[in-house]
Amino acid sequence: MSTSVEITGGEFERELGLAVELARRAGEAALAFYGKPLRVDHKDEFDEPVTQADRTVNELIVRALRESFPDDGILAEESVDTDRRIGRSRVWMIDPIDGTKGFIAGTGDFAVQIGLAVEGRACLGVLYAPATDVLYWAARGHGAWVLRPTSEAERAARTERLGVTGETVLARMRLAESRSHRSPRMESVVRALGVHAEVRSHSVGIKVGLLVEQQADLYIHLSPKTKQWDTCAPEAVLAEAGGRMTDLWGEPLQYNTPDVLNRNGILASNGATHAQVVERLRPLLAEWGREPA
Repeated sequence: MSTSVEITGGEFERELGLAVELARRAGEAALAFYGKPLRVDHKDEFDEPVTQADRTVNELIVRALRESFPDDGILAEESVDTDRRIGRSRVWMIDPIDGTKGFIAGTGDFAVQIGLAVEGRACLGVLYAPATDVLYWAARGHGAWVLRPTSEAERAARTERLGVTGETVLARMRLAESRSHRSPRMESVVRALGVHAEVRSHSVGIKVGLLVEQQADLYIHLSPKTKQWDTCAPEAVLAEAGGRMTDLWGEPLQYNTPDVLNRNGILASNGATHAQVVERLRPLLAEWGREPA
């Protein structure tokens, strides 16, 4: 959709305007590869897939941010990380295609993610799902917003302010889950919480999109394998929509640390039952020998 996004006022007006523009341009670049033959490589210790689309989108975003904000640090998934960002108060966190498996499979389940961390905290986030043309954005003090198509024929779109549900009963909460096979430990978590309804997605950003669209209430990622670029933009959007994202022990996520892994897992919720979920998780984590890193 060509509908413009109006961003006026606030501490991060310029940053948010550029991030929204870049996310859309990046989405267009990603769609140029989508549904076509891809070269798929595998990287790092987790054997994660990466394509030429990831690298092209990464370069587009990083180059523009460096030109516009030369004093900021950048941590991007497909860029070589250096200690240049350490010690900088502002660091951009870029996941060019969050949900690469969904991109490769052609499910449409992927998103461009651009986040900004200030003094180690997520303060700005833009999530763009190119396959559905749905755009989320938020920054501290701006609220959280979505622009979604309403009519393909008329090329129309509508902007709405986002807010999470107020659900407080665990058994009625809907869990945003990964599309891959659920582990025995995640089965234990689901039983402990008494959750029955689930919605599945590859992308962390799209899972958080489900929370802020009130299609889900809870997302739990037990693995220590997600990285800071996976969570920065989604956390900023979720927080401005009234939700919370922490580690599994309920502690704040830290950004721009030398180790980019979220080793203590992720817990995202509508906020209303966050402390209760942490308490339900605690005995399971102890049983598995998990301790905060």
